Parts: sequence; C-alpha cells; structure tokens
Amino acid sequence: MAVCLILAYRLDIIDREGAPYVRILGYAMYFPWLMKEIVKANITVIRACVKADLDIAPALVKVKTTCRTDLAKVTFANSITLTPGTVTVEVEGDKMLVHALYEQEAQPEAFEDMDRRSRIAADGKGAGA
Repeated sequence: MAVCLILAYRLDIIDREGAPYVRILGYAMYFPWLMKEIVKANITVIRACVKADLDIAPALVKVKTTCRTDLAKVTFANSITLTPGTVTVEVEGDKMLVHALYEQEAQPEAFEDMDRRSRIAADGKGAGA
C-alpha cells in the first residue's frame, strides 16, 4: 500500500476529489448539524401525516448554490433529499430544482445555511462564493 501511495504522489494523481482525507473533519462537523435538520423535518412531516386534514402546499423552487465542486453540489443535493419533505429533482450548473411539501418553507433563502455548510464540508473554509 505504501508503494501505491508513493507512486500516486510522484505521478501527481492525488487530488482533492480523489483523496477524501482532507474533508473528514469538515464532514464530521457537518453530519451532526444535518442529523438535527433531518429530525426537525421528520417532526414536521409526521405532524402533516397525523393531522385529519392534509394541509400541505407542495411547491417547486429553484435554489442557487454557491458550491463550486461537483462533490459539494452532490453533498448539498443529497442533504436536501435526505431531509424529509424535500427532494432535489434536478441539478443544472449552479441551480437545483427542489420539490417541497410546504411552499412557505421552500423559499430559496431557507436553503442558504445548508448550502453554506455543504460547501464548507466538501470544499473547505477557503472555498467561498
């Protein structure tokens, strides 16, 4: 294994996308925050399911991301989809089409914190828009 690492280093084929070790700390800090958001969204969806009248207001919204790399965009899109009540339908460039159960909670501003945290986890603090 050491020979492979030395050869990969000498051939200059180790990069940020191929070697995820530089992002372990970023993802370790992102994961607890994401779990908290998933729990909060689960509570909202469970309340909607338990109510006698279905008061959802589905909406499709375009969300602009500040993520630069494909890994950061995938992290952001998957985080949206993992959160109950929202699904990333399409990713095109720096825009994502998101379906949400509640229109009032699906405004593009509602995704800014997740976008920023995804970018920092995947690209590091220095990667900014």
